[in-house]
Amino acid sequence: MAELGLSLPAVAAPVAAYVPAVVSGKHVYTSGQLPFIDGKLTATGKVGAEVSAEDANSMAATAAINAIAAVKSVIGDLDRVIRIVKVVGFVASDPSFTGQPGVVNGASELLGEIFGEAGVHARSAVGVSVLPLDSPVEVELIAEFQ
Repeated sequence: MAELGLSLPAVAAPVAAYVPAVVSGKHVYTSGQLPFIDGKLTATGKVGAEVSAEDANSMAATAAINAIAAVKSVIGDLDRVIRIVKVVGFVASDPSFTGQPGVVNGASELLGEIFGEAGVHARSAVGVSVLPLDSPVEVELIAEFQ
């Protein structure tokens, strides 16, 4: 990550009754992560209305970094990750917006840059009417580790 000029933030504090990540067997399941930077959302609203697809793509990458921080918090060392198995991206969408896959590419492409071949994953990109705190995006992932 350092080679990419990236650093992990502190794990985002949950906004409800859950934990950021859980280990089951050799997998880490993250809770949905919002694109917090220093504990704040940089934008709110619907993609395709108040938020551009390009800005949402960047926010999906930020949410993925937060998910990686959640993974590290429960396994200690990201070198233990052997594969990102699945990514689910939620996009708060204006009813006419259909570019959810392009938005969630922000997360997918970043995971590929960080983990290389191990970052190639299965994925869902889902349009929804609203997300917590009026966030434009939310990302969760499943990682396999050794």
